[in-house]
Amino acid sequence: MTLDKQALQIDAAGEYKTISSFLMHEVRKTFRRRGAVVGISGGIDSSVVLALCARTFGPERVRAVMMPERDSDPASEVLARRVARHYGVEPVLEDLTHTLEGLGCYCRRDEAIRRVFPEYDAGQGYRAKITLPPNLLDEGTLNVFSMTVLRPDGSAMEKPLPPEEFRQIEAASNLKQRARMAMLYYHAELRNFAVVGTTNKNEHGMGFFVKYGDGGVDVQPIAHLFKSQIYQLADFLDVPAEVKRRTPTTDTYSAPASQEEFFYRLPFDILDRLWFAMENSIPIADVSRAMNLSEIQIRRAYQDFECKRRSTEYVRMQPVALSTLDTSAVVATAQGSRLP
Repeated sequence: MTLDKQALQIDAAGEYKTISSFLMHEVRKTFRRRGAVVGISGGIDSSVVLALCARTFGPERVRAVMMPERDSDPASEVLARRVARHYGVEPVLEDLTHTLEGLGCYCRRDEAIRRVFPEYDAGQGYRAKITLPPNLLDEGTLNVFSMTVLRPDGSAMEKPLPPEEFRQIEAASNLKQRARMAMLYYHAELRNFAVVGTTNKNEHGMGFFVKYGDGGVDVQPIAHLFKSQIYQLADFLDVPAEVKRRTPTTDTYSAPASQEEFFYRLPFDILDRLWFAMENSIPIADVSRAMNLSEIQIRRAYQDFECKRRSTEYVRMQPVALSTLDTSAVVATAQGSRLP
Protein backbone atom coordinates (compact mmCIF):
# COMPACT_ATOMS: atom_id res chain seq x y z
CA MET A 1 0.00 0.00 0.00
CA THR A 2 1.29 3.46 -0.93
CA LEU A 3 0.68 6.98 0.32
CA ASP A 4 0.10 8.84 -2.92
CA LYS A 5 -2.47 11.60 -3.35
CA GLN A 6 -5.16 9.01 -4.16
CA ALA A 7 -4.70 7.03 -0.94
CA LEU A 8 -7.64 8.70 0.80
CA GLN A 9 -9.76 9.07 -2.31
CA ILE A 10 -13.22 7.52 -2.01
CA ASP A 11 -15.89 6.62 -4.53
CA ALA A 12 -18.32 9.22 -3.21
CA ALA A 13 -21.31 7.87 -5.12
CA GLY A 14 -20.64 4.34 -3.91
CA GLU A 15 -20.04 5.59 -0.36
CA TYR A 16 -23.35 7.43 -0.41
CA LYS A 17 -25.20 4.26 -1.48
CA THR A 18 -23.52 2.23 1.26
CA ILE A 19 -24.25 4.77 3.99
CA SER A 20 -27.82 5.30 2.78
CA SER A 21 -28.51 1.56 2.89
CA PHE A 22 -26.93 1.37 6.34
CA LEU A 23 -29.07 4.25 7.61
CA MET A 24 -32.27 2.79 6.21
CA HIS A 25 -31.59 -0.62 7.71
CA GLU A 26 -30.53 0.58 11.15
CA VAL A 27 -33.21 3.23 11.59
CA ARG A 28 -36.11 1.24 10.13
CA LYS A 29 -35.20 -2.39 10.90
CA THR A 30 -32.95 -2.28 13.96
CA PHE A 31 -34.48 0.66 15.84
CA ARG A 32 -37.92 0.52 14.20
CA ARG A 33 -38.06 4.29 13.84
CA ARG A 34 -39.74 6.31 11.09
CA GLY A 35 -37.08 8.94 10.37
CA ALA A 36 -34.05 10.82 11.63
CA VAL A 37 -33.19 13.70 13.94
CA VAL A 38 -29.92 15.52 13.29
CA GLY A 39 -28.35 18.33 15.29
CA ILE A 40 -27.07 20.91 12.79
CA SER A 41 -24.45 23.61 13.36
CA GLY A 42 -23.54 24.87 9.91
CA GLY A 43 -20.40 22.72 9.98
CA ILE A 44 -19.28 20.25 7.36
CA ASP A 45 -20.04 17.05 9.33
CA SER A 46 -23.61 17.88 10.37
CA SER A 47 -24.32 19.24 6.88
CA VAL A 48 -23.19 15.99 5.26
CA VAL A 49 -25.23 13.89 7.70
CA LEU A 50 -28.30 16.04 7.12
CA ALA A 51 -27.89 15.59 3.37
CA LEU A 52 -27.51 11.82 3.79
CA CYS A 53 -30.65 11.61 5.91
CA ALA A 54 -32.73 13.87 3.66
CA ARG A 55 -31.82 11.80 0.60
CA THR A 56 -32.36 8.50 2.40
CA PHE A 57 -35.64 9.13 4.23
CA GLY A 58 -36.99 12.17 2.40
CA PRO A 59 -36.89 15.68 3.92
CA GLU A 60 -40.32 15.27 5.51
CA ARG A 61 -38.95 12.46 7.70
CA VAL A 62 -35.93 14.42 8.93
CA ARG A 63 -35.86 16.84 11.85
CA ALA A 64 -32.94 19.31 11.80
CA VAL A 65 -32.39 20.89 15.20
CA MET A 66 -30.26 24.00 15.78
CA MET A 67 -29.16 24.35 19.41
CA PRO A 68 -27.23 27.58 19.94
CA GLU A 69 -26.38 29.06 23.32
CA ARG A 70 -24.87 32.34 24.40
CA ASP A 71 -21.28 31.41 23.40
CA SER A 72 -22.23 30.16 19.92
CA ASP A 73 -20.98 31.87 16.80
CA PRO A 74 -24.02 33.61 15.19
CA ALA A 75 -22.76 32.38 11.82
CA SER A 76 -23.52 28.82 12.91
CA GLU A 77 -27.27 29.41 12.92
CA VAL A 78 -27.17 31.35 9.65
CA LEU A 79 -25.33 28.53 7.87
CA ALA A 80 -27.41 25.81 9.53
CA ARG A 81 -30.63 27.41 8.25
CA ARG A 82 -29.15 27.71 4.79
CA VAL A 83 -28.16 24.05 4.73
CA ALA A 84 -31.57 22.90 6.00
CA ARG A 85 -33.36 24.93 3.32
CA HIS A 86 -30.97 23.58 0.69
CA TYR A 87 -32.13 20.03 1.45
CA GLY A 88 -35.79 20.92 1.93
CA VAL A 89 -35.78 20.30 5.68
CA GLU A 90 -37.57 22.70 8.01
CA PRO A 91 -35.11 23.62 10.81
CA VAL A 92 -36.09 23.86 14.46
CA LEU A 93 -34.44 26.37 16.80
CA GLU A 94 -33.84 25.40 20.44
CA ASP A 95 -31.83 28.05 22.30
CA LEU A 96 -30.14 26.27 25.21
CA THR A 97 -28.83 29.34 27.05
CA HIS A 98 -31.38 29.24 29.87
CA THR A 99 -31.03 25.47 30.21
CA LEU A 100 -27.26 25.80 30.59
CA GLU A 101 -27.66 28.67 33.06
CA GLY A 102 -29.93 26.42 35.12
CA LEU A 103 -27.32 23.66 35.07
CA GLY A 104 -24.64 26.10 36.21
CA CYS A 105 -22.57 25.60 33.06
CA TYR A 106 -21.34 29.19 32.73
CA CYS A 107 -20.84 30.01 36.40
CA ARG A 108 -18.96 26.76 37.10
CA ARG A 109 -16.73 27.33 34.07
CA ASP A 110 -16.12 30.99 34.87
CA GLU A 111 -15.26 30.19 38.47
CA ALA A 112 -12.36 28.05 37.23
CA ILE A 113 -11.25 30.66 34.69
CA ARG A 114 -11.10 33.35 37.39
CA ARG A 115 -8.75 31.22 39.45
CA VAL A 116 -6.30 31.55 36.55
CA PHE A 117 -7.28 35.07 35.40
CA PRO A 118 -8.89 36.94 38.34
CA GLU A 119 -9.91 39.88 36.12
CA TYR A 120 -11.97 37.67 33.79
CA ASP A 121 -15.60 38.85 33.61
CA ALA A 122 -17.82 37.46 30.87
CA GLY A 123 -20.42 40.10 31.64
CA GLN A 124 -17.93 42.84 30.76
CA GLY A 125 -17.05 41.39 27.37
CA TYR A 126 -14.17 39.07 28.25
CA ARG A 127 -13.96 35.91 26.15
CA ALA A 128 -11.96 32.73 26.61
CA LYS A 129 -10.82 29.56 24.87
CA ILE A 130 -8.61 26.53 25.53
CA THR A 131 -5.82 25.60 23.12
CA LEU A 132 -2.89 23.23 22.66
CA PRO A 133 0.54 24.25 21.32
CA PRO A 134 0.51 24.69 17.53
CA ASN A 135 2.24 22.35 15.08
CA LEU A 136 2.46 18.88 16.53
CA LEU A 137 5.50 18.16 14.35
CA ASP A 138 7.71 20.72 16.12
CA GLU A 139 10.19 19.26 18.58
CA GLY A 140 9.59 19.74 22.28
CA THR A 141 5.87 20.56 22.20
CA LEU A 142 3.56 18.63 24.52
CA ASN A 143 -0.20 18.25 24.88
CA VAL A 144 -0.40 20.84 27.66
CA PHE A 145 -3.54 22.98 27.52
CA SER A 146 -3.41 26.75 27.84
CA MET A 147 -6.18 29.23 28.56
CA THR A 148 -6.38 32.30 26.34
CA VAL A 149 -8.51 35.19 27.53
CA LEU A 150 -9.45 38.06 25.23
CA ARG A 151 -10.02 41.40 26.93
CA PRO A 152 -12.86 43.66 25.75
CA ASP A 153 -10.30 45.70 23.77
CA GLY A 154 -9.23 42.57 21.88
CA SER A 155 -5.84 42.11 23.55
CA ALA A 156 -5.02 38.57 24.67
CA MET A 157 -3.63 36.96 27.82
CA GLU A 158 -2.43 33.36 27.91
CA LYS A 159 -1.36 31.02 30.72
CA PRO A 160 -0.87 27.26 31.10
CA LEU A 161 -4.03 25.69 32.49
CA PRO A 162 -3.55 23.76 35.78
CA PRO A 163 -5.14 20.28 35.85
CA GLU A 164 -7.85 21.12 38.39
CA GLU A 165 -9.02 24.17 36.47
CA PHE A 166 -8.90 22.29 33.17
CA ARG A 167 -11.09 19.50 34.54
CA GLN A 168 -13.65 21.96 35.92
CA ILE A 169 -13.81 23.95 32.67
CA GLU A 170 -14.10 20.76 30.64
CA ALA A 171 -16.77 19.25 32.90
CA ALA A 172 -18.83 22.46 32.82
CA SER A 173 -18.44 22.91 29.06
CA ASN A 174 -19.47 19.30 28.42
CA LEU A 175 -22.89 20.19 29.81
CA LYS A 176 -23.46 21.90 26.46
CA GLN A 177 -23.13 18.68 24.45
CA ARG A 178 -25.15 16.71 26.97
CA ALA A 179 -27.96 19.28 26.94
CA ARG A 180 -28.02 19.03 23.13
CA MET A 181 -28.25 15.25 23.35
CA ALA A 182 -31.28 15.55 25.67
CA MET A 183 -32.96 17.96 23.26
CA LEU A 184 -32.33 15.73 20.26
CA TYR A 185 -33.94 12.80 22.03
CA TYR A 186 -36.95 14.96 22.90
CA HIS A 187 -37.54 15.58 19.21
CA ALA A 188 -36.76 11.96 18.33
CA GLU A 189 -39.19 10.51 20.84
CA LEU A 190 -41.84 13.07 19.85
CA ARG A 191 -41.85 11.68 16.29
CA ASN A 192 -40.64 8.11 16.78
CA PHE A 193 -37.42 9.04 14.96
CA ALA A 194 -33.82 7.93 15.62
CA VAL A 195 -30.99 10.29 16.56
CA VAL A 196 -28.29 10.23 13.90
CA GLY A 197 -24.78 11.26 14.94
CA THR A 198 -22.26 13.48 13.16
CA THR A 199 -18.97 12.18 14.58
CA ASN A 200 -16.27 11.45 11.97
CA LYS A 201 -13.32 9.05 12.21
CA ASN A 202 -10.91 11.73 13.49
CA GLU A 203 -13.26 12.57 16.34
CA HIS A 204 -14.25 9.01 17.21
CA GLY A 205 -10.76 7.52 17.01
CA MET A 206 -9.08 10.25 19.05
CA GLY A 207 -11.94 10.78 21.50
CA PHE A 208 -12.84 14.27 20.37
CA PHE A 209 -16.46 13.97 21.48
CA VAL A 210 -18.40 14.00 24.73
CA LYS A 211 -19.61 10.75 26.23
CA TYR A 212 -23.43 10.82 26.31
CA GLY A 213 -23.20 14.20 24.59
CA ASP A 214 -22.49 14.30 20.86
CA GLY A 215 -21.52 10.63 21.29
CA GLY A 216 -25.00 9.81 22.66
CA VAL A 217 -26.80 8.82 19.46
CA ASP A 218 -28.48 5.81 17.84
CA VAL A 219 -26.57 5.61 14.57
CA GLN A 220 -23.10 6.83 13.52
CA PRO A 221 -23.05 6.96 9.70
CA ILE A 222 -19.73 8.75 9.10
CA ALA A 223 -17.53 7.51 11.96
CA HIS A 224 -15.48 5.46 9.48
CA LEU A 225 -14.53 8.46 7.30
CA PHE A 226 -11.57 10.81 7.74
CA LYS A 227 -12.30 14.51 7.69
CA SER A 228 -10.76 14.87 4.22
CA GLN A 229 -13.12 12.14 3.00
CA ILE A 230 -16.09 13.97 4.50
CA TYR A 231 -15.28 16.87 2.18
CA GLN A 232 -15.31 14.50 -0.80
CA LEU A 233 -18.73 13.26 0.22
CA ALA A 234 -19.84 16.88 0.69
CA ASP A 235 -18.94 17.62 -2.93
CA PHE A 236 -21.03 14.70 -4.14
CA LEU A 237 -23.98 15.69 -1.91
CA ASP A 238 -23.83 19.32 -3.07
CA VAL A 239 -23.20 20.81 0.38
CA PRO A 240 -23.21 24.64 0.03
CA ALA A 241 -19.79 26.11 -0.76
CA GLU A 242 -19.79 28.46 2.25
CA VAL A 243 -20.03 25.46 4.57
CA LYS A 244 -17.13 23.71 2.84
CA ARG A 245 -15.03 26.88 3.11
CA ARG A 246 -15.72 27.34 6.81
CA THR A 247 -12.86 26.49 9.19
CA PRO A 248 -13.92 23.57 11.44
CA THR A 249 -14.40 24.95 14.95
CA THR A 250 -15.40 23.66 18.35
CA ASP A 251 -18.04 26.42 18.71
CA THR A 252 -17.95 25.68 22.42
CA TYR A 253 -15.96 28.54 23.90
CA SER A 254 -16.81 32.25 23.81
CA ALA A 255 -13.57 33.04 21.93
CA PRO A 256 -13.26 31.42 18.50
CA ALA A 257 -11.13 28.26 18.45
CA SER A 258 -10.50 25.99 15.49
CA GLN A 259 -10.44 22.22 15.97
CA GLU A 260 -6.79 22.25 14.95
CA GLU A 261 -5.71 24.65 17.69
CA PHE A 262 -7.95 23.12 20.34
CA PHE A 263 -7.19 19.44 19.80
CA TYR A 264 -5.62 18.05 16.63
CA ARG A 265 -2.55 20.32 16.30
CA LEU A 266 -2.29 19.47 12.60
CA PRO A 267 -4.23 20.44 9.47
CA PHE A 268 -6.49 17.64 8.31
CA ASP A 269 -4.70 17.01 5.02
CA ILE A 270 -1.54 16.11 6.95
CA LEU A 271 -3.24 14.44 9.91
CA ASP A 272 -5.39 12.13 7.78
CA ARG A 273 -2.51 10.92 5.59
CA LEU A 274 -0.31 10.24 8.62
CA TRP A 275 -3.09 8.37 10.41
CA PHE A 276 -3.83 6.36 7.26
CA ALA A 277 -0.14 5.47 6.96
CA MET A 278 0.09 4.40 10.60
CA GLU A 279 -3.13 2.39 10.40
CA ASN A 280 -1.96 0.56 7.29
CA SER A 281 1.63 0.00 8.49
CA ILE A 282 3.19 1.86 5.59
CA PRO A 283 6.97 1.97 6.18
CA ILE A 284 8.03 5.22 7.80
CA ALA A 285 10.73 5.75 5.18
CA ASP A 286 8.03 5.67 2.47
CA VAL A 287 5.85 8.07 4.43
CA SER A 288 8.80 10.42 4.85
CA ARG A 289 9.43 10.52 1.10
CA ALA A 290 5.76 10.89 0.18
CA MET A 291 5.03 13.69 2.65
CA ASN A 292 8.40 15.44 2.82
CA LEU A 293 8.58 14.96 6.58
CA SER A 294 11.42 13.65 8.71
CA GLU A 295 11.09 10.23 10.29
CA ILE A 296 11.34 11.92 13.70
CA GLN A 297 8.33 14.10 12.87
CA ILE A 298 6.33 11.11 11.71
CA ARG A 299 7.09 9.14 14.87
CA ARG A 300 6.14 12.17 16.96
CA ALA A 301 2.77 12.32 15.21
CA TYR A 302 2.19 8.57 15.64
CA GLN A 303 2.99 8.85 19.33
CA ASP A 304 0.48 11.67 19.70
CA PHE A 305 -2.24 9.74 17.87
CA GLU A 306 -1.72 6.72 20.07
CA CYS A 307 -1.62 8.83 23.24
CA LYS A 308 -4.92 10.50 22.35
CA ARG A 309 -6.51 7.17 21.47
CA ARG A 310 -5.32 5.50 24.69
CA SER A 311 -6.19 8.39 27.01
CA THR A 312 -9.73 8.68 25.60
CA GLU A 313 -10.58 4.98 25.59
CA TYR A 314 -13.08 5.63 28.37
CA VAL A 315 -15.34 7.80 26.20
CA ARG A 316 -15.72 4.98 23.65
CA MET A 317 -16.56 2.33 26.26
CA GLN A 318 -20.11 0.98 26.49
CA PRO A 319 -21.85 0.53 29.86
CA VAL A 320 -20.73 -2.65 31.61
CA ALA A 321 -23.41 -4.96 33.01
CA LEU A 322 -22.59 -7.31 35.86
CA SER A 323 -24.34 -10.18 34.11
CA THR A 324 -21.72 -10.12 31.34
CA LEU A 325 -18.79 -10.59 33.72
CA ASP A 326 -17.27 -13.47 35.58
CA THR A 327 -18.56 -12.53 39.04
CA SER A 328 -15.87 -14.51 40.84
CA ALA A 329 -13.21 -12.54 39.00
CA VAL A 330 -14.97 -9.29 39.93
CA VAL A 331 -14.99 -10.23 43.61
CA ALA A 332 -11.33 -11.25 43.50
CA THR A 333 -10.34 -8.03 41.82
CA ALA A 334 -12.33 -5.97 44.32
CA GLN A 335 -10.71 -7.76 47.24
CA GLY A 336 -7.26 -7.17 45.79
CA SER A 337 -7.71 -3.44 45.23
CA ARG A 338 -8.85 -0.76 47.61
CA LEU A 339 -9.67 2.80 46.66
CA PRO A 340 -7.62 5.38 48.56
